[in-house]
Amino acid sequence: MDPFEFNTTKSIVFRPGASAELADISGSLLGANVLFITDPGLRKLGLCNNALASLEAAGIAVTVFDQVEPDPSQATLKAALAAGDAAEVTGVVGFGGGSSLDIAKVAALLLGSREDLDKAWGVGVAKGPRMPLVLIPTTSGTGSEVTPVSIITVGTEEKRGISSPILLPDIAILDAELTLDLPSAITAATGVDAIVHAIEAYASANCNNNPLSKALAREALRLLGANIETVVAEPGNVEARGAMLLGSMLAGQAFANSPVASVHALAYPIGGTFHVPHGLSNALVLPHVLRFNAPVAYATYAEIAADAFPHLAEVEGAKDRCAALIDALAGLSNRLGLQTHLREVGIPKSALEKMAADAMLQTRLLVNNPRAMSEQDVLKIYEAAW
Repeated sequence: MDPFEFNTTKSIVFRPGASAELADISGSLLGANVLFITDPGLRKLGLCNNALASLEAAGIAVTVFDQVEPDPSQATLKAALAAGDAAEVTGVVGFGGGSSLDIAKVAALLLGSREDLDKAWGVGVAKGPRMPLVLIPTTSGTGSEVTPVSIITVGTEEKRGISSPILLPDIAILDAELTLDLPSAITAATGVDAIVHAIEAYASANCNNNPLSKALAREALRLLGANIETVVAEPGNVEARGAMLLGSMLAGQAFANSPVASVHALAYPIGGTFHVPHGLSNALVLPHVLRFNAPVAYATYAEIAADAFPHLAEVEGAKDRCAALIDALAGLSNRLGLQTHLREVGIPKSALEKMAADAMLQTRLLVNNPRAMSEQDVLKIYEAAW
């Protein structure tokens, strides 16, 4: 067996209503003065109220930074850091989707270490220490609460990442009640995002692909595949919501240690340039990337086909089962009501060549793909998705 490393969040609390127990769960970890990072939509909906009330009832001073946008910018990160500095905070809470959690992770790092951001980009570069950190996801998709990665938009389009185990939080709180009011489109897109994480982690060509990540990816696919259509059709189903939240987290643990690949690499220009939500960006290219990979990865994809779609166990032959999996994933997007073509989200065909060039900049992801990709290959995939 090949050697590997596996890192994950120290403590995970999975319980409906757990966010209202934030102060009790975190104890003295966060100190007396907390920076609470979220987005304006969640603040307006009042989803943060129970968590904030818990901190305030415990006598903890709270500075709320609620200006995180989708695909968060470096300017937003700087504003969050300024808020934390002004309040002399002792700990950080990230509350929301992947964008809020990404800002919280880097804010905790830079407030704790005073590192130069420009020297922290990349894999294994950031050293810390960071401030105490608690993450509370409100979507079942990114798995950011158990990943050592944060993605920030620099300038108008470029996405840069920091990847270091130091970004893993001290505590992740999984509260399914926070996901009950998610619109169906967001529920669907983030659910597919989690499925992509599991598939890419399982098939990753990264040298750290390992038995733990593979096992977690398969269990994630079982939970996600069995519940994603239910949560879209029955948004108030707490049991199904909890299964999706757990599946998302397991997929996050998998890809945190066995990194994702070309689906994500090709999704980034879609989100960065055209501001398409990340989960939908992944869904738009997923079947096309898998078809490209199939000649070398069909046996791997066949192994997990029935985890996501149990009826595919009846399909004989690895190549046929792989093809059936890809068709089932494309059909899933249709059934969930997601757009399935780039042109449907406002991307003109004239943009595809630049998108292909931009995707080739994602070398940290492309290197994990089961099959090597050229810029011309990427362009053909975009054309197939258009």
